[in-house]
Amino acid sequence: MTGLSAAPGIVARGVCKSYGGHVVLDEVDLTAPEGTILALLGPNGAGKTTMVRILSTLIPADSGSMRIAGCDVVGDADGVRAVIGVTGQFSAVDNLLTGAENLQMMAELRHLGRQAGRRRVAELLERFELTDAADKLASIYSGGMRRRLDLAMTLVGEPRVIFLDEPTTGLDPRSRLTMWQNIRQLASGGATILLTTQYLDEADQLADQIAVLDQGHIVAEGTPDDLKRRIPGGHVRLHFSDPHLLCSASALLPAAVPDEDELVLRVASDDSVDSLRELLDELHEARIDVARLSIHTADLDDVFLAVTGSHLAPGAGGGHAKEKEPSHP
Repeated sequence: MTGLSAAPGIVARGVCKSYGGHVVLDEVDLTAPEGTILALLGPNGAGKTTMVRILSTLIPADSGSMRIAGCDVVGDADGVRAVIGVTGQFSAVDNLLTGAENLQMMAELRHLGRQAGRRRVAELLERFELTDAADKLASIYSGGMRRRLDLAMTLVGEPRVIFLDEPTTGLDPRSRLTMWQNIRQLASGGATILLTTQYLDEADQLADQIAVLDQGHIVAEGTPDDLKRRIPGGHVRLHFSDPHLLCSASALLPAAVPDEDELVLRVASDDSVDSLRELLDELHEARIDVARLSIHTADLDDVFLAVTGSHLAPGAGGGHAKEKEPSHP
């Protein structure tokens, strides 16, 4: 993650969008300084993809003001398109072309010229470790290779602002880590990135700022650490070797939550050393032996559960579910 700078890469104020009688975005504000990564999170149908489509000029907002790298989204759509790159949820790779041909096609669309286009294609093939597969059809690429090629195609025009709509969907762990490295390098190089994802660990690892969108509203925003500090999700898990010990500890600590199958007692904690010491002293004085303990600090799962409640759909540990929003006319 990068340090925040003063220059605005993305500024959106009061963005509204409805489809028929269904409100998708309601007075949404977003800001991403130049050279930073803003993660836009939210449950299915929250409006994340709609927001990306509006900011990238693919669909109009009903109201609101938006500027991308200083260009007005409504008044200067061509200027916006000249400075952005978009990698959507689904690959834009043409399976009938080779990797190099896909990149060359993008270079021609960007009007780079023959020599400049060839240089840019070669640079990107090397950067994304696709040189050996450059002359192979994209149809035989692995999922990770296709996603790297997709991102490389987005970068042909050297965009200043990049929209990444769930860029690691379906990737294996190794490919995800490679994509994370590429995203970090883009931000370090000065690009502003708006990342939508439902992998909570991805947002935690990459984002300088996080905005949580739910039912058309921004319900929480801040750095990952700021958001986690606001949520009382910390607890200590006490593991016992005997059900009688678990029963005794539960009686001693009536506010704790027992798990009889796992022989575990969950005790709320403020993450301080003093509170942990007091807990262990209390158990020791009662002669209740603890086999082992583990400490859980609040994470983005806790943040999601707190600010979106039952609307949250991802599974534990950063589960993923594709967002479905109303189709625009």
